[in-house]
Formats: sequence, C-alpha cells, structure tokens
Amino acid sequence: MTITEKLEIMKTISPELAAHLAGGATTLCNCWKLTRGDGRVMGFTDHDCDLVFDGVSFEAAAGFTASAIESSAGLAVDNLDLAGGLNSERLDEGDLAAGLYDDATVEIWRVNWEAPEQRLLLRKGNLGEVSRGATGFTAELRGLAHRLNQPVGRLLQYGCDADLGDGRCCVDLAAGGMRGAGTVAAVEDNRVVTASGLGDFAEGWFERGWLLFTSGANDGAGCEVKLHTPTPAGAVIELWQAMARGIAVGDAFTVTVGCDKQFTTCRSKFGNGANFRGFPHMPGNDFVISYASSGGVNDGGSRN
Repeated sequence: MTITEKLEIMKTISPELAAHLAGGATTLCNCWKLTRGDGRVMGFTDHDCDLVFDGVSFEAAAGFTASAIESSAGLAVDNLDLAGGLNSERLDEGDLAAGLYDDATVEIWRVNWEAPEQRLLLRKGNLGEVSRGATGFTAELRGLAHRLNQPVGRLLQYGCDADLGDGRCCVDLAAGGMRGAGTVAAVEDNRVVTASGLGDFAEGWFERGWLLFTSGANDGAGCEVKLHTPTPAGAVIELWQAMARGIAVGDAFTVTVGCDKQFTTCRSKFGNGANFRGFPHMPGNDFVISYASSGGVNDGGSRN
C-alpha cells in the first residue's frame, strides 16, 4: 500500500496533494498553529522560510522537532512531544510561566511549501505538560481523547465545588469589603509583598483569594494568596508561588476575598450557607465502617 493510499484511508486529501505525494519527489514540511486561551494565534514551521495560509503567518523555526505521530483506533489518549528553542520573539518565557499557553489548541499540518494550498491536517489537540530549560522547552501535545479523562458532573465531597462569586455561589463580589486595592511598597523573593492601601481588612481576610496585578511587568497576571497579615501601614501578602515576571515597588494590584470552601466559612464569613455547594453532613469513612449500637453515633436512626 502506498503512502497516498494509507492517507486516503485515514484522511480526505485533495487530488492535487495526492498527486504530489504520488509523484515521488515531494516538497513537504510541518506547520504548527497554536491558539492560546486569550485568543492569540501563532504559527511555526520546520521549513526554512516563512509560510502563510488561512490568514496565519507560520514562522520558520529550525529549532522545532516533533516526535513520531501515532494514532490508535480506541479511546486511549494519543500524545506526542514538541521540542524547540526559545528563539522566536513571539515565544515569551514569562507568558509560558504565567500559564497563557495552558491547554492551548494546537493544529499540526503537513504542507506542500511550494503550494501551501495543498495541505493536510494531521492532528488537532491541546498542550499538556510543558517543561522549560535554560534555552528551550518540551511541550506535550494531547489528542482530543484526553477530554474523556476529565471529571464530568459533581463530586460528593465536604468542600464546596463552586467558585466564589459565580452563578452557583451567588456571593456578590462587587459588594463592599469583597475587594481591596493596594500598591507594592516592598517585595521579597518575588512573592511576598508589603503593600499599602489594605489597612481596613482583618487578618486572613484575603487568604485563598486572588491577587491580580493592574500595572507593572505582571499587568493582567495574578496568583492565589497564601497568607494575609495586616500591618500598621497596610498589609503583607504572601503568594503561593513567585510571579513569572519581576514585581516592582509601585506596582498596583487588586485582591479578592478568599474562601476555604468550608460550610462554617460560607455561613459565618459570607452569610451564604443556603447556597453552599458541598455536602458538609455527609458521613465519613469512620461512620461507614462502624457497627450499629444503641445510643451511639450509628444507631440506625436519622442523622438530622
């Protein structure tokens, strides 16, 4: 069976591309189209010249290599690795560390570089784990079947599974006291911030909340708050991890109240117990494996 016949079984290819493949001498290259979650579209190719099709410019990047593409007939997730050097002006290490490439959509095309209209979509998937080094990266490309591994529906658990302020939670984050604004006065290890403008909030109010920078190198990026400690001049806020880019004195930010997803917090801190989306009275493992006893916790009666 020829290459053309094998491709025709799996894909529908144009007569022009089929004729080119059948001709023996080919002028083929690979192109990668990447669409980030923020809508930015980027293109790269292993050809030595830039290519353009579908309104996307595919930048020549000789450093890109890809592992063999293998497809299976079952529901197993098809993966491949894409490796390359950070030698494109459009590939920013800070954007990568900030998560802007997380779950980005990737299309892999086989293209006749002499006639880009002759092309075939080989694979479409999403970026998985990305490993970064001093001068390069390796990105895992996951096939569409990886969506089948994601949990669907609700889980029976003690904690709330809603996001604070969403339609299921119903807490109004625009109400007074739900958000604060501050300015960086000092920074340590690029994740511990001493800030002004937050002196009216109680200790721990913003823990597990979200801090979003509104100016500086991290403008538009944020991180979850680990610790919030008031000071006479404002507050000290420790983030769970260092920001992708440097935090500087004078950077402005907003910070949202935090929630630990527990029923007592929902009831006392937000007065929102009626909308709690967990199962705080669900029996635990100790109750399940205990034996029935008169007058004990597991006496066969109602737990309400």
